[in-house]
Amino acid sequence: MDAILDALTWLVDEGNNLLWTYILIALLLGLGVYFTVRTNFVQIRLFGEMFRVISEKKDGEAGVSAFQAFTISTASRVGTGNITGVALAIASGGPGAVFWMWVVALIGMATAFIESTLAQVYKVRDGEQFRGGPAYYMQKALGRRKLGVVFAILLTIVFGFIFNSVQSNTIAQSFGDVFNMPEWVVGLALVVLTALIIFGGVKRIARVTQVLVPVMAVLYILVALWVVIINITEVPAVFTLIVKSAFGLEEAAGGAIGAAIMQGVRRGLFSNEAGMGSVPNAAASANVSHPAKQGLVQSLGVFFDTIIICSATAFIIILAGVYKTGEQEGILLTQASLGVHVGDWAPYFLAFAILFFAFSSIVGNYYYGETNIEFINAHSAWLTAYRVGVLGMVMFGALAKVSLVWNMADLFMGIMAVLNLVVIAALGKIAFKVLGDYTAQRKEGKNPEFFAKNIPGLKGTDCWGEHSRDN
Repeated sequence: MDAILDALTWLVDEGNNLLWTYILIALLLGLGVYFTVRTNFVQIRLFGEMFRVISEKKDGEAGVSAFQAFTISTASRVGTGNITGVALAIASGGPGAVFWMWVVALIGMATAFIESTLAQVYKVRDGEQFRGGPAYYMQKALGRRKLGVVFAILLTIVFGFIFNSVQSNTIAQSFGDVFNMPEWVVGLALVVLTALIIFGGVKRIARVTQVLVPVMAVLYILVALWVVIINITEVPAVFTLIVKSAFGLEEAAGGAIGAAIMQGVRRGLFSNEAGMGSVPNAAASANVSHPAKQGLVQSLGVFFDTIIICSATAFIIILAGVYKTGEQEGILLTQASLGVHVGDWAPYFLAFAILFFAFSSIVGNYYYGETNIEFINAHSAWLTAYRVGVLGMVMFGALAKVSLVWNMADLFMGIMAVLNLVVIAALGKIAFKVLGDYTAQRKEGKNPEFFAKNIPGLKGTDCWGEHSRDN
């Protein structure tokens, strides 16, 4: 068994080195800049508009609201990547990794706008709900169903299985350290809780996430804000350290420039998912009057995830200085760092914070896989088998080694992201036109409403005909 695990570890590590060193960084940063320029800096120009559209009510009875779609996507985004992932990035790449996480997020907001807008344009009706995502726009816009099936399989494996094992792994590690609970007990409890929700459908998922996500985020941010306040005189020095380390000017702080970039980009993508092709599955479920509205909402999600929540974790860790010893990693490093600031209750608070963060991610991740199982084969037996598989991986994650689980997540996430990024690069011109239609209507003082006929040559849309507001 050890020999098999060693071989698997080597294969995963080599795959990650090739993918992340030579391919993904160039694609993520290059396309992010391209989309930023072609949308005329949509993430800055329409930042205020994002807050307006997120509060809009559903445009009809079907589907979920803009805010519910936001919370489903945020439930998947905001998880172990924000607490454990940031700690891993700083431990391996130094404080400079945080700077590159910010860069990936700021330009990734434009990428998130493009993929989520495309998901809305090519969404389909599924009873009283809407479904969509990269697999759907690969089929409808490119006419490549087989490519869509490949992506759907990858996403189902990554989110439904591997990422969910990452979430349960972090919960089990945290509760084992704080409460001395056996991993199998934590895993079994998570399986039962997950089963109660995922067998209830998308509306139950939306109801759970729209409660869990705001509550857990606000509590965590308040604690981080308190840490910043009590260390306010050190904050300028932290910013200086992050920037200098990002460019290799503070090697003693941990990690050279290459490690800082690598860890920042990798952990940043894991956290905010911009360009990965996951969030569009949630974006497509919303019932809105114009596709660009969900593009804006999901762009805001990237900002919220990385610039707000990941930065909160980074400041907790860097201000404590515990990372310099190299004795802890992941959630244990975050727990130790918070303990320096607030005392003995820190591990207990973080244990429950990670429970809410990671469990909501399990629920959100499950929904992404469900949408793609429906794309591959709508027969109920496939969905049942998928649900059982998810529960099995939740249990597996609670018992697995942390390093192998995270590295597998990186590899499959990278493969999926490359495929989606290539596709949205080809389809970006459609999203640009949709954005132009939206901004033109806003300039006229209208609440934008979209019709496929307004975009010359646009084909393959199911939900944007003459009576789109009735869909």
